[in-house]
Amino acid sequence: EVQLQASGGGLVKAGGNLTLSCLHSEFHLPLYSLTWFHQAPGKEREGVSCINSNGAYTHYSNSAKFQFTITRDDAKNTVYLQMNSLGPEDTAVYYCAATPSAFSVDRCLRESEYIYWGQGTQVTVSS
Repeated sequence: EVQLQASGGGLVKAGGNLTLSCLHSEFHLPLYSLTWFHQAPGKEREGVSCINSNGAYTHYSNSAKFQFTITRDDAKNTVYLQMNSLGPEDTAVYYCAATPSAFSVDRCLRESEYIYWGQGTQVTVSS
């Protein structure tokens, strides 16, 4: 069974940076697309950024595209989300998710595409 473990969250002041990590356990996960979602208090979970199986293609939500960077290092079984210039609006629980489906920028930020989910890591940005 695929297991994903998100980490790296914490409390940071506005303007600060954080890097989240998603460690995956599945040998074949390098063949999967991986995505970061976040869920702010009182809001629905939404896709932030996704990366295809070999890291050649990435996609970002409009709010993340100039602020976050997604990368993957399959030698370390890890996907990263570098988050820069954080603001209070970025406060959320961040989840990583994986799918064996073919990568598509039209679908990769949709929750329904993913069958494997990590437990989430809390990011809190103070003003």
